[in-house]
Amino acid sequence: MAATFQPGTAGIAASQIEISVSCRNLLDKDVLSKSDPMCVLYTTQLGSKQYYEYERTEPIQNTLNPDFVHKFHMTYHFEECQRLKFEVYDVDSPKSKLDAHDFLGKLEMTLGEILGSANNKVERKLIYPNNQPCGSIIISAEEVSDCKDETQLRFRGRKLDKKDFFGKSDPYLVFYKCNEDMSFTICHKTEVIKNTLDPIWKPVSLMVRVLCNGDLDRTIKVECYDWDSDGSHDLIGEFKTNMRELSSGRGTFDVINPKKAKKKKSYKNSGTIELLSCAIQKRASFLDFITGGMQVNFTVAIDFTASNGNPSHGNSLHYINPYSPNHYEQAIMSVGEIIQDYDSDKLFPVLGFGAKIPPNGQVSHEFPVTFNSQNPFVMGLPGILQGYKSCISQVQLYGPTNFAPVINHVSRFAQQYPDGSNYFILLIITDGVISDMEMTKMAVISASKLPMSIIIVGVGPAEFDAMEELDADKQALSFRGQTAQRDIVQFVPFRDYISSTGGNVGLSQARLAKDVLAEVPDQVLGFMKARGITPDKLPKPSHLSQGQVPSAPPI
Repeated sequence: MAATFQPGTAGIAASQIEISVSCRNLLDKDVLSKSDPMCVLYTTQLGSKQYYEYERTEPIQNTLNPDFVHKFHMTYHFEECQRLKFEVYDVDSPKSKLDAHDFLGKLEMTLGEILGSANNKVERKLIYPNNQPCGSIIISAEEVSDCKDETQLRFRGRKLDKKDFFGKSDPYLVFYKCNEDMSFTICHKTEVIKNTLDPIWKPVSLMVRVLCNGDLDRTIKVECYDWDSDGSHDLIGEFKTNMRELSSGRGTFDVINPKKAKKKKSYKNSGTIELLSCAIQKRASFLDFITGGMQVNFTVAIDFTASNGNPSHGNSLHYINPYSPNHYEQAIMSVGEIIQDYDSDKLFPVLGFGAKIPPNGQVSHEFPVTFNSQNPFVMGLPGILQGYKSCISQVQLYGPTNFAPVINHVSRFAQQYPDGSNYFILLIITDGVISDMEMTKMAVISASKLPMSIIIVGVGPAEFDAMEELDADKQALSFRGQTAQRDIVQFVPFRDYISSTGGNVGLSQARLAKDVLAEVPDQVLGFMKARGITPDKLPKPSHLSQGQVPSAPPI
């Protein structure tokens, strides 16, 4: 990858690296089926040997030889010792905590060891207690090109082989990119089409670099399988192509089964795969929209319900300790410190909910901590913290815990900017279970059409199971026949970050910020793509100033 040359300046020797993981001969922890493996990557901070979780792959059902589609992306620094730990688990329930899954083995090494190996690939035995054999892990790495092209491919199958005894076949496609050593790495799977020999798959949208790392002539292998519930998927056949051939827009490929081809001289194919269309276009990045003038607007909503405990008592989640920040303050600092850099005027509205407020003690689920509905803004991160502390001494914590009012409040702003010139991020910090879950679902579904993201940080010991439903990573949020257009909610329980960092406040905040903000760039791109907005089409920058309030009824 070419680096920018600027004479008379200093440059950082850093590259973006993509890490692929496969495993072979894993332990079988399931009684009636095979294990459902998932790989978790841990890394360390510079100068530290303490690991923290970096990212996870998807779980794959019923296999002891997984090839994970999800890739780990990280920045490689030649001058640093970047320690990595890979742990493999048998997933029992997607929503369970990590320690509830069965451990299958681990491997520790450095990123430099991977990149210094032949073809940037290593295969090592996994380590398991008592040195019990538990299989191996294959790790490969490749520098990622800066190609921003995105392709949308549509395929259909014709007269595929019948593989099921009582039916036809349940076909799906698997795409592989070719590595420099001519091996192949999985990069995408389509959905399964049940009981048909003539499937039409949904359009496949991928970055070109995922398929070929920007090299249009690099080989792409496509395998067609018949899906089986026990994980023993049958290969129907395969074909090879490249991005240059696919970019022509149409074509028909013979699906060849190598075993059948060897056995029968008269063998022609196991069906055909037809390319119905291929479109390639430049995909703008989050940074392209920032550079193009998109403004980020940050709003904080704070839970002032009584379940937080009496603020004057030391065990309250709202207790103001002069010597160390409470969890609300830590969450505000973690997220606010990052987002404030993208908010040009540094004026942030800060809302509270679930408290009795002055002057008459009326319960409110949507009030500014400034108690001035015409000016709910504070200046910068210090203003947010000061406004929060000042508000605690002036309200009576009450309840219930209603989210819909503050979500709808920010939505009223967001709906005024369908042109993408402004994007809104709402941070909700709460200690309890949502009381108005039905209204909240409707509010989130409505907001999913707007330039808006919602970050929920749960503090305290409560169970937050309902929050996982809003954080619809696996399946789109639906309610009363309506479905969210895109996933806009990210939820994290703050206690997970405290327990895993040994009470290190700075590290807890850094990890929290990384995880809760990780999805925002893709959420921004999702909105822009749905609206057909490109960076060059953004209107001249306009930003909500201190005197502006939503045109809808005020707080």
